[in-house]
Amino acid sequence: MPRDWPKRAFWGDIMVVVYSDLKRNGFELLSKARELADKRGNKVCAVVIGKDAGTQAQEYIQRGADMVIVTGSSMEHFNAEDVSDILEVVVKEERPEIVLIASTKDGKELAPRLASKLDAGCISDANKIYVDGDSILAERVVYSGNGIAVEQFGSFPGIITVPGKAFDPLPIDPGRTGEVVNRDIVLKQQRSSIVDVQKMVSEGVNVEEAEKIVSCGRGFKKSDDLKLIEELARVMNGNTLGCSRPIAADLKWLSEDHWVGLSGHKVKPKLYIACGISGQIQHVAGMRDSGIIVAINKDADAPIFNSADYGIVGDLYQVIPKLIEAIRQKM
Repeated sequence: MPRDWPKRAFWGDIMVVVYSDLKRNGFELLSKARELADKRGNKVCAVVIGKDAGTQAQEYIQRGADMVIVTGSSMEHFNAEDVSDILEVVVKEERPEIVLIASTKDGKELAPRLASKLDAGCISDANKIYVDGDSILAERVVYSGNGIAVEQFGSFPGIITVPGKAFDPLPIDPGRTGEVVNRDIVLKQQRSSIVDVQKMVSEGVNVEEAEKIVSCGRGFKKSDDLKLIEELARVMNGNTLGCSRPIAADLKWLSEDHWVGLSGHKVKPKLYIACGISGQIQHVAGMRDSGIIVAINKDADAPIFNSADYGIVGDLYQVIPKLIEAIRQKM
């Protein structure tokens, strides 16, 4: 933190500043920010940056923000140097206790830059944040899910990055009111610039938003056999396929859009069916928050059964066709 800032803070009305380069993640952050601020009787400020920022301001207010700062209308693309400069100005003016940043690809680059500028502490990928007396505590998964670290700041402001799906967004409140502040923050001449942006080719799969996911692992013998889980997904009125690391990264049977796990996508569907997945901790870390988890594996000692609500011990080539037929009869 800047050396002239007090160790314990409430300097103004704003307790939490929220920023996300993706709107859906911003709504999730606002839910937790609203909870924290209400415990203190303070306010939440959201920062929206970019040429479409003005149209999003009311949405952020309806999702829990008391104030929305709209700025950076000339920015065509995300630039961590520019955004960190903007947030540095906002934080120094509003003097919040904590700053919540979505742990997206861009957010992971932004947070340490901002922490360095503010000489502030930074907690990465917190999945729980709560008030304990005068302290803000954050919990995060460590050692690939084998432990939970409980951390707190020794000074303020503190910066916390939050992965997607950690918190549920608040429902829209059309009657909620707040303040929209348009700010013209002059950006510095940066040492780097964006020359070109090329979008990654995607299959259009969004496992992070799916309500039902049928996932496959090394229990499948060949890529053509994935038609089994495609059919299982269809009969359940859900067409989203997931997979473990070997299927996407090693065998290339599915694209990385389908990869669920610590290094892939974190998902939170209502139903997750793991077919032929052993259940290594790296995979479980990406799907452990699912509503109902069903595991199908011929190895009764497979770790996946420790995370499952329902388990079927058997050969997936025999179990899945019978499961498909049973679902068809019920549907």
